[in-house]
Amino acid sequence: MSIPAPLGRASPPTRARGVARDRLPPALPTCWPPGARLTLNSRAGRCLRSPAGIPSPGAEICAFDLPRHLRARLTRSSHANPALCRGRVVRVPAGNLVRVAGTELVIPCNVSDYDGPSEQNFDWSFSSSGGSFVELASTWEVGFGAQLYRERLQRGEILLRRTANDAVELHIKDVQPSDQGHYKCSTPSTDATVQGNYEDTVQVKVLSDALHVAASPLSSPGPGLGRSLSLHLGEPFELRCEAATTSPLHTHLALRWELRHGATRQRVLALTREGRLHPGPGYEQRYHGGDVRLDTVGSDGYRLSVTRALAADQGTYRCVVSEWIEEQGAWQEIQEKAVDVATVVIQPTVLRAAVGRNVSVAEGKELDLSCNITTDRADDVRPEVTWYFSRTPDRTVPGPHVLARLDRDSLVHSSPHVALSHVDARSYHLLVRDVSKENSGYYSCHVALWVPGHNRSSHKVAEATSAPVGVDVTWLEPDYQVYLNASKVPEFSDDLTELECRVVDKRSMEGSVRVTVSWYYRVNRRNDDVVTSELLAAMDGDWTLKYGERSRQRARDGDFIFSKERADTFSFRIQRTTEEDRGNYYCVVSAWTRQRNSSWVKSRDVFSKPVHIFWASEDTYPFDLIPSGITCFCSLIPDSVLVVKARQPKPFFAAGNTFEMTCKVSSQNIKSPRYSVLITAEKPAGDLSSPNETKYIISLDQDAVVRLENWTDASRVDGVVLEKVQEDEFRYRMYHTQVSDAGLYRCVVTAWSPVRGSLWREAATSLSNPIEIDFQTSGPIFNASVYSDTPSVIRGDLIKLFCIVTVEGAALDPDDMAFDVSWFVVHSFGLDKAPILLSSLDRKGIVSTARRDWKSDLSLERVGVLEFLLQVHGSEDQDFGNYYCSVAPWVKSPTGSWQKEAEIYSKPVFITVKMDVLNAFKYPLLIGVGLSTVVGLLSCLIGYCSSHWCCKKEVQETRRERRRLMSMEMD
Repeated sequence: MSIPAPLGRASPPTRARGVARDRLPPALPTCWPPGARLTLNSRAGRCLRSPAGIPSPGAEICAFDLPRHLRARLTRSSHANPALCRGRVVRVPAGNLVRVAGTELVIPCNVSDYDGPSEQNFDWSFSSSGGSFVELASTWEVGFGAQLYRERLQRGEILLRRTANDAVELHIKDVQPSDQGHYKCSTPSTDATVQGNYEDTVQVKVLSDALHVAASPLSSPGPGLGRSLSLHLGEPFELRCEAATTSPLHTHLALRWELRHGATRQRVLALTREGRLHPGPGYEQRYHGGDVRLDTVGSDGYRLSVTRALAADQGTYRCVVSEWIEEQGAWQEIQEKAVDVATVVIQPTVLRAAVGRNVSVAEGKELDLSCNITTDRADDVRPEVTWYFSRTPDRTVPGPHVLARLDRDSLVHSSPHVALSHVDARSYHLLVRDVSKENSGYYSCHVALWVPGHNRSSHKVAEATSAPVGVDVTWLEPDYQVYLNASKVPEFSDDLTELECRVVDKRSMEGSVRVTVSWYYRVNRRNDDVVTSELLAAMDGDWTLKYGERSRQRARDGDFIFSKERADTFSFRIQRTTEEDRGNYYCVVSAWTRQRNSSWVKSRDVFSKPVHIFWASEDTYPFDLIPSGITCFCSLIPDSVLVVKARQPKPFFAAGNTFEMTCKVSSQNIKSPRYSVLITAEKPAGDLSSPNETKYIISLDQDAVVRLENWTDASRVDGVVLEKVQEDEFRYRMYHTQVSDAGLYRCVVTAWSPVRGSLWREAATSLSNPIEIDFQTSGPIFNASVYSDTPSVIRGDLIKLFCIVTVEGAALDPDDMAFDVSWFVVHSFGLDKAPILLSSLDRKGIVSTARRDWKSDLSLERVGVLEFLLQVHGSEDQDFGNYYCSVAPWVKSPTGSWQKEAEIYSKPVFITVKMDVLNAFKYPLLIGVGLSTVVGLLSCLIGYCSSHWCCKKEVQETRRERRRLMSMEMD
């Protein structure tokens, strides 16, 4: 809290040039520390002042001379804040500062809680005894310092460095014992009132230099001048540094080892003032592994030990020692010295590996190669030798094969047929037993030198790879010839084909050589297009047979058979040869040599000449497709011939009798034929029951299985019979013939040849001559017509359609007539779409209705002897189209049997279904009008309520006083 200056005394002005700070007028204290008590009673109080004008903690503060309004403010604030402090505060480091002569002294000073400009000025004064102070330096006045310090100020040994607007540092370089004393930092006032403290003092003690740092002599210095140490990779080395202090105060020493590479420095290992070791960046793993250590030797010796030198350890090593003292509970570094101990030079290890010249070895013999090592290391190094094998001399090709390896623990890792031996200290031999062709290639050795380290670890110091040496394994290639012959040639399709592949003139084929075969197929073209061969089957060296895509399925079915008849003969058999099998065939015989690991490697392939398999007719055989040099096994056969003749044993018969027809088949050039027969009937023109005017009745396949085709007369399911009389003769019978059975009847015969056992192949198809059924009758003639009262209806209305049957000719009793009536519709304006069956009524009165996807219903009834009514209830848009009916009359014969007449069809009638516009928009209009009325009434109601209650204003009229005029006499 600031206190205004008393009446009659002006506020402290800013110091004029050359005026000392202690000549400022005194001021009332304005900063109360925690614990100070404020007494408002003048009779009970007394003011306790500290020398600086600030009450001490726990002191009693009186307000005897304060104005009354200030007393009330102090009373309120004293209860709320136990520490009443408001004003300028100048601070320097607390306690005493200890420095060593020759080092730099830095004293910071800052000011806070001040008024005026943000940038403050500072004055520094010095007193050796704490009495009178002598001006030292100022941020305001250049010539502020006394004559004694001006020379040092000009040389820059004493200077002020501003670190902020409210902070400054006093720097004294190369401090001397005469600089020991008290240093006072003061700030000129820029406040409106005198408040707080304007100066602070700190004492500085200057000690003499009692720290001694020196480098110990090297145990084995390197050649040349200076402190140099020459080492090889992996060798150990030690560096020593001496450090001691004779300071009269209690100080601690801290030491660290640094490695300098040019202009960069790297911390290796440090010993803190608390006695703790801290490895530098990159040395943590080596420190924890014991490779880098820091030990004390005697009372003042420090030793850096490196178990194995790395390439990164090259450089100049420096010992840095710092002295620390405790000030106000914190440690402060007061001095630091460094000395270069030694320069370590890491010499690379010389290592060379060499293998002899190129060698040639016979197959089955031993291969002996030696790897000679040359190195300059004579200490305890452990070599690691690895032999590599590659097909090419290029070292950059990845994936060389490792033959054998001798690790740094002298353990050999190799395969059973490879041995690695250590002949002497610098020679290692590779021995490969029973070499073969696969051992031909390039051999090289790789050598790595390892040095033992701490905790049974090892470190690689050098490695080298020899130049590859070529090894050629000579051997005798198997010599033989291959011939292909066709022992079985097909004459027809599905005949047997057998090919034999023979190996002759064997030479240089020992027991370690075996032969296998591969079969190929190729088709010749008329043009010059390149035709690739298709693999049929291939045999590996372990007798495993693999099928190609063309032959896989047929080989599984047993149609393709691959076998080895004798040691030198392979056969390929096609059980049933098809036309797709015609073409060129050849075999490839491969020689396989047994290897050391019991595997087989292909050593040679010999191709046979192709063999051509073909059969065709004399006039179509393509002789130009056979290239020169190809053996042709061809069969010339004529085309297949199939002839069918039909006859009728009883040419004259009447309706109701049995119709019989026989079909005689003859074939030529068809192997083991079997026949399938189909009986067809060609209806008269205009019969819409079959779109192609041909009806399939009954069939018999090549396995003598009979099946009804399109025979739909449910009353005569057993009325047709087809049987096989002889191997080439078939008989068809139709019992109780009807007038509707009139037409042309034929036999369609197909010849089949056996293929692949139980399979059949169609060889030829033939059609017999027609046999006609024509009934000469003088009976009635029936006609059908369709009539509708509602050709155009509105959706939802009833559609009525009448099918009327008329009879011309002889009159019949209604009991002797019956009808099968069916209704059809074509959903198009023309008759370009297929008709859809709607409903049917058979002669027994049973109604059948087809399922449809829309909602309208159908009903069919007989309304008269010759009239049938179809009704569509609740018509939809999908009910439009052309409607017609079909009628199948049934007439009762004099013998009492019913005869079905030919089916008749009426002409179509087009029905149109329209949409009812009024009904479609009636409900939307009613709903719209109703909603509009409701919304309008609701709007009127809301407006009325708003105007009546919400917007009503009360108008108060001014009351006027009415008085009558008084007569003048009364006045």
